[in-house]
Amino acid sequence: MATPQAPTVKITPDEGTSKVSPEKKVTVEAAGGALEKVTVEAGGEQLEGKFNADKTRWVSKTPLKPSTSYNVSATAGATTATSTFTTAKPERALQVADVTPNAKGEKLGVGAPIIVTFNQPVANKATIERALEIEAEKPVKGAWRWINDTVVIYRTAKYWPAHQKVTFNANITGIKGGKGLYGTKDYTANLKIGAKQISKIDTRKHMMYVYKDGKRVQTMRISAGMATTREYTTTSGVHLTMERGSPVRMISPGRKKGDPGYYDVMIDHAVRISNSGEYVHAKNNVWAQGVRNVSHGCINARPDQARWFYDNFQRGDVVDIVGTDRALEWNNGWGFWQMSFSQWKKGSALDGKA
Repeated sequence: MATPQAPTVKITPDEGTSKVSPEKKVTVEAAGGALEKVTVEAGGEQLEGKFNADKTRWVSKTPLKPSTSYNVSATAGATTATSTFTTAKPERALQVADVTPNAKGEKLGVGAPIIVTFNQPVANKATIERALEIEAEKPVKGAWRWINDTVVIYRTAKYWPAHQKVTFNANITGIKGGKGLYGTKDYTANLKIGAKQISKIDTRKHMMYVYKDGKRVQTMRISAGMATTREYTTTSGVHLTMERGSPVRMISPGRKKGDPGYYDVMIDHAVRISNSGEYVHAKNNVWAQGVRNVSHGCINARPDQARWFYDNFQRGDVVDIVGTDRALEWNNGWGFWQMSFSQWKKGSALDGKA
């Protein structure tokens, strides 16, 4: 009586193959029997894969890690086959260089963007964008927008719901970002959205109201830009708080010492709201606050109240200013809310279809 032949098993890449592209799939095929078990591992981590319906073929699902040695083992009936191969070292390694805002233990405002900077220019933007993932406890719609080849920014369609955790994952290992450019390391950032803090400023009424989770917590008399020139006009629109300093040295842009309107001053409790030099800050000119606009474009308030604002703000809090004829540009500081969401998502390589 003839003995049934043992199944044959073929593994690709073959035993001893080197410089395998991280984009390649690992495939295991059996003839004369079904596959029972396939394991592909590197450094104690298993590669995920999927069998076909009759279990004669297994294909890996996730990209391979560059510069890594893989061990493959497959069993079908009495046959066990193995293969060891090594993936290629990328010419250039793609990694996340920075995620802002994301300081340790920081709570963010409901307007906060997620600004991701890569260490290398990305050519395959859609492929990389597809590997970026946002998980929120209270999910809302959002989209990425590429600002240039190394920076991509996530913004929600409406403000984040307050008091929640948000996780950003860049699952870029083995993903091709361009010619000879592969992701070599995943990245995770755990973000916390704090209270919903929104400040409303009316430059015509010289007033600022701060609301926390819908309740008014501060009423401030302020003085805004004197508006004698465009540069001395406060910008109207939705600003986000970006950073703070006490003191901050403020120097008149484009003016030399002795020029009319020149200033060089140290200012306390200053919270930045744009890149064109606008802050909410302390100034002891109580005679003007609540009465008239006399500043060079900043919002100044009574020292004790400005200090309160400085101590209580979170990066990404909303500062909504009305009353001037100069609109904040969407790319001035974190002026991202100045752009409609439908316009914003046009900057996505996937056009908002994640």
